[in-house]
Amino acid sequence: MKQFGLIIAATLVCMGSATAQAQAQTQGYPSKPIRIISTGGADIVPRLLGQKLTANLGQQVINEERTGAATTIGSEFVAKSAPDGYTLLTAVASMMIAPNFYKINYDTARDFAPITLAVTSPWVFAIHPSLPAKNLAEFVRFAKAHPGQINFSASTPGAASHLTMELFKQTAGINVVHVSYKTLAAAITDTVGGQVQMAVSIAPTVMPHIKTGRLRGLVVSTIKRSAAAPELPTIAESGYPGFDSPGWYGFMAPAKTPPAIITTLNREFVAALRLQDVRDRLIGSGLDPVGDTPQEFSAFATNELEKWARVVKQANIKINAN
Repeated sequence: MKQFGLIIAATLVCMGSATAQAQAQTQGYPSKPIRIISTGGADIVPRLLGQKLTANLGQQVINEERTGAATTIGSEFVAKSAPDGYTLLTAVASMMIAPNFYKINYDTARDFAPITLAVTSPWVFAIHPSLPAKNLAEFVRFAKAHPGQINFSASTPGAASHLTMELFKQTAGINVVHVSYKTLAAAITDTVGGQVQMAVSIAPTVMPHIKTGRLRGLVVSTIKRSAAAPELPTIAESGYPGFDSPGWYGFMAPAKTPPAIITTLNREFVAALRLQDVRDRLIGSGLDPVGDTPQEFSAFATNELEKWARVVKQANIKINAN
């Protein structure tokens, strides 16, 4: 099993076996602005937390976008940056999927040091009211009785929303057909209009339609219920224990960044995530704050990388990627 690069070194720091080295590495850090490279998605996460770190660290924390090629452009830039704590990455779920489809010039597991998982966000399963299903169990029974006859809208092939349903298809043993959309908003529009029968989408996009009855919410894909949609049960509590497929945002640094700097950054990010005004802003945007240790984020990211490799292989998904 490939583990993300930081976990052993960070553990040593936490155990106190490298105290003198840690003090030397963090002395004077940070002494210049810090860049957070965003690869796409909700820029509220790096922007909001960057503001808090700027105030607490006394140095400007700048959010810089380097989007494209399913996160690989920004990820490669950070992977090849100096491991000095001044260039960080907003890691997202798609980063763990990209190696299955793109030729990349870095190793996702080897070339990054996890700092913290910042937020998770559920994928919501919603159906058009014309389908005779009131909950997930009824939907699965209907899908099994009508294999290949139900379409679901999600983002482009290989995106996290698409693969979340592929994972559920494999888990539940159903056959529903992916209809690809460039945007989740367009996918929801066609689901509301009845052109497709089901949507896999983020809470802020789909919940307004669920609340008005134009769509019927079934479940969320996270292991715990979401503050963004507390009325919806999880897939795990609906008959599929352990199912967990969140959208997420976290922070990573280049591998070989001094563990003491990782510890400093983790402390600052986690402190910011615990602030009530930050939590209110994130939850209001459909995001559930986390803030964990580098070791926990390392284990989570490793599981994500291996999970999506299994799903892509079993579903034999191919996309046109360079």
